[in-house]
Amino acid sequence: MKNASSIRPSTSNDYTKIKQIIDLSFPRFFRYFANQSVISEDGKVLVSEDQSDISGFAKLIEFNINSKKYGCILWIAVHPSCRRKGIAYSLANASIDFLKNLGAQTVLASTQTRNNAAQATLGKACFKRADFLGLWRVFGWKVLSFYSKIWYAPGEVIFIHNS
Repeated sequence: MKNASSIRPSTSNDYTKIKQIIDLSFPRFFRYFANQSVISEDGKVLVSEDQSDISGFAKLIEFNINSKKYGCILWIAVHPSCRRKGIAYSLANASIDFLKNLGAQTVLASTQTRNNAAQATLGKACFKRADFLGLWRVFGWKVLSFYSKIWYAPGEVIFIHNS
């Protein structure tokens, strides 16, 4: 069954529910980084809302490299009771649209190597896994600058949206 939720930019009132989703969705090590990212002034957070209850979120950032604007989905999570309803897929697509409307020429996403559900969702949303050579083709010598912009960590895989 597909979700009937709406997606909107988050407000400060949403943080308690977003934190709960983070705590239920990520291993302990990543919770700190996800929380810090969500409360950061950098980027935007979109939330999926169903009957005024937050069911998921996506943390987005924008950055410039080589005079081109990029967007990236850093974190995406759905409350465990709301999973397998298309919410993450809807958040991924809304994130792509949001970042493209802000002028991103290319949208990327990152997730952990072991997160098969996130990788499947990104694949369904027309993202393709990018290895170092693929990223080199996009960023050239600035590929390391890209890694620093997204706070790349070992064990992550990068995806590029095919638009």
